[in-house]
Amino acid sequence: MIDDRLRAHRLFLTDHLRKQTDFSRTDQNRGLPPPPIQKPIPPDAHTTSLPASTQWPDSIGQTSLVEAIARRESRRRFAESELALTELSFMLWATQGVRRMLGRGTALRTVPSAGARHSFETYLFVRNVADLAPGLYRYLPLEHELVHVRDVPDMEAALTHAAYGQKFVGRSAVTFVWACLPERMEWRYGLTAHRVILLDAGHVCQNLYLACEAVDAGTCAVAAYDQVEVDKLLGVDGEEEFAVYLAPVGKKGKEA
Repeated sequence: MIDDRLRAHRLFLTDHLRKQTDFSRTDQNRGLPPPPIQKPIPPDAHTTSLPASTQWPDSIGQTSLVEAIARRESRRRFAESELALTELSFMLWATQGVRRMLGRGTALRTVPSAGARHSFETYLFVRNVADLAPGLYRYLPLEHELVHVRDVPDMEAALTHAAYGQKFVGRSAVTFVWACLPERMEWRYGLTAHRVILLDAGHVCQNLYLACEAVDAGTCAVAAYDQVEVDKLLGVDGEEEFAVYLAPVGKKGKEA
């Protein structure tokens, strides 16, 4: 017999809820405006422009898609060498870059998302990236810039602790954290929003894996973390915005 708790959580993987949802009551169908596709930039914040695609090294285009897929694996050992800002720019574009705006509140990006709702904000714990001071940053996909959120004292230890002692999370050149703003998806899909939000997270992280292979870097998706601690590090409220996925990135190191 299946444990009742397992049975209840398995239902989350199905689409049964769609038949029970009154989509006429979603905010979209009630005529309410869509949530902003990007959190605002604080007026006193420091921003950093990221290198445009014309400034990326030619080597990025030399890795074929077939090669990137064939080499893709989770990597937990990173070299101490720094990540170039052009390489970080490429990874951010590959995972959340805006290709075209379709109108207020809707953008086509480099990854698929249900209804083009894109419910994530990308945060970066930067430790060893060229031309970028260590600290916590947030990606601004509309401007292709970074906004400095705050300095993080003893960042390696803080990230390791928040990831239940997984040391590689704190030893990477940069750790990506995708935080979800569920309202963006709920606006269109109501109660059916949450399953597709997590599907979208997989799309984003797979693009990061492939982008890493193009710049001789590696990553490892992390879903085991202390929710309260990670949200606290990000400075988010844990209700309207909260972390859903982590991915430390660094130049490939020697495997044991």
